Amino acid sequence: MARPRLALVPGEPAGVGPELCVMALQRDHGADITVIGDGATLRRAAQVLDLPLALDGSGPGRARLVEVPHPAMPEFGTPDPANAASVIGALRAAVDACGRGEVDGMVTGPVHKAAIEAGGIAYTGTTGLLGQWTGRDVVMMLANDVVRVALATVHLPLREVPDAITAQGLERTIGIVHRALQADFGIDDPVISVLGLNPHAGEDGLLGSEEAEVITPLLERLRAGGMRLTGPLPADTAFLPHRLRGVDAVLAMYHDQGLPVLKFSGFEQAVNMTLGLPWPRVAVDHGTALDLAGTGRADPSSLLAAIASCAQLASSRRTDESSGGRP
Repeated sequence: MARPRLALVPGEPAGVGPELCVMALQRDHGADITVIGDGATLRRAAQVLDLPLALDGSGPGRARLVEVPHPAMPEFGTPDPANAASVIGALRAAVDACGRGEVDGMVTGPVHKAAIEAGGIAYTGTTGLLGQWTGRDVVMMLANDVVRVALATVHLPLREVPDAITAQGLERTIGIVHRALQADFGIDDPVISVLGLNPHAGEDGLLGSEEAEVITPLLERLRAGGMRLTGPLPADTAFLPHRLRGVDAVLAMYHDQGLPVLKFSGFEQAVNMTLGLPWPRVAVDHGTALDLAGTGRADPSSLLAAIASCAQLASSRRTDESSGGRP
């Protein structure tokens, strides 16, 4: 089967994204990579790293370039809001390339939310943007070799989270995670652990009512329909090794409930996946690291893992489509 074709979007040009892309392009990932972004920014990164870069083909040190120029070449570590539209434009170009079938998936570097907002573009995260552009319900899931953690809510102030935990929303999220584990990861009968919202999962109503009123009734109904779901579980013990044994994914109720554990268990190898899209999207699990930009000291491990994960998912989906079902 032909090599998967991936779009690679560097992200914020004042951060480490361009340098990470140049580092990653020194390897053959078993995929043909098209970089969608600003060529001048990438060439500057190659000069900093003293690494070869040819934007005219494929193979180590080479990639095809789809030019989305930045109006301003920013100083290292200082994002320029003038580049907000081009940063988002590169993401949109990658989505369009996936939609036209020109590439099989997309890998994205870190963006700077404040710079995008300062550039006049309302932005709370790429996951939501991709869902909006494709008209799909999507779920953010982060993963490493230890655990997969999906999120019921993402970038919300903590005081808004309880109102966002609804039976309808949780059912939709669990369904997306369940289908992705089957279709993308080849797990026929996945086990999903669902965390409670409150300390001790509400402790029988003493510490909150969301578990008894929303989460538990939904899980019971979905279990009766055949899903293998555990919970609601107290978040402070759900990640113990013996509790993760046999678990295919954990659903956390909010961002900082699940992600600190995942990042502690293997930050360098962690990736950010968007579930529910027609094609795979995998991102790095870190920010723009403005303090490291231009130093050549950024660690490409997360981007390398993201490319490997996206290539594997893209190949799996193409095999699935060609065989009329999962292999």
